[in-house]
Amino acid sequence: MGALCFIPGTTMREVAFIARNREKWRRLEQLAAQQGQDITPDEASALYIELNDDLSYARTFYPGAQVTAYLNTLAAGLHRRIYRNQRTGLGRFITFWKTELPLLLAGTRHQLVLSAAIFLTAVMIGGLSAHYDTTFTRLILGDGYVDMTLENIKEGKPMAVYGSSGMMDMFFGITLNNIMVSFYAFALGVLLSYGTWLILVQNGIMLGAFQYFMYQQGVLRESLLAIWLHGTVEISCIVIAGSAGLVMGNSILFPGTYTRLASFRRGALQGMKIVVGLVPCFILAGFIESFITRRSADMHPAVNLSIIFGSLAFIIGYFILYPYHVQRTHGNHRTPQAA
Repeated sequence: MGALCFIPGTTMREVAFIARNREKWRRLEQLAAQQGQDITPDEASALYIELNDDLSYARTFYPGAQVTAYLNTLAAGLHRRIYRNQRTGLGRFITFWKTELPLLLAGTRHQLVLSAAIFLTAVMIGGLSAHYDTTFTRLILGDGYVDMTLENIKEGKPMAVYGSSGMMDMFFGITLNNIMVSFYAFALGVLLSYGTWLILVQNGIMLGAFQYFMYQQGVLRESLLAIWLHGTVEISCIVIAGSAGLVMGNSILFPGTYTRLASFRRGALQGMKIVVGLVPCFILAGFIESFITRRSADMHPAVNLSIIFGSLAFIIGYFILYPYHVQRTHGNHRTPQAA
């Protein structure tokens, strides 16, 4: 790429940036010129996403440099090459779910592991606290909720709370609440990740205390078969939203080679994409909780377990295994990482 050779005034940092990405840009040149026939559509989409990251970086640090103009021209040509035969909106939608989000999830798996560890630790703290302190459950869940649940248990309907309101009202209310919780788990990451820790710990302790309370009342089996119908997706997505918050928080704490502001912008965008990717899952969880969980007591346990394990398979498949597959497919390219 003769257009990107070293010229007077070029900083060593810029030279290193060019050298690190030269081969990738060469393949993109071939694709834009319709010469890269060995490049698959998925690979082309992934490269295009990375190219836009590179262009944003160049505009931030080298706004008037030759490399920035080069990348801008390459991005425009590649966009025409990839999307000339399809509607941009639809193509962008498919690329996001098929390639962009999975690559992002693969690149932030360490934050996901940390988020899950925080949450599970909080669940154990909640359960142990409820075991050793008889007042802890009321402190966490509130006297009103505990008294209502005890009354439902006496009547032989421990999960009656899920049938206490209209299905549509419940669906919209629960879905909106879950989306807001995930957004808070992400947005509070701006507090150097500690806000995200707080949301994860709070929700984990509540879950642990509640499940131990149901165990104390002798209705753990009924609660597990009911709550995890929707909770498998709902709780998993809260943990994933927590990882999005950690991505943003860590981008401030550990900017790497970026300026702190540029790193924050990058981390915030990546985290927001993860949260947006969770919205359909929260809609699914809200639907299950509003229309199916209320009937859990009348369902055969095999049906409950089928929904629970089916939901778990979906979460593991799309958010863990599929990103690993996509990353391996594009293994010779830089996976979008949290800054």
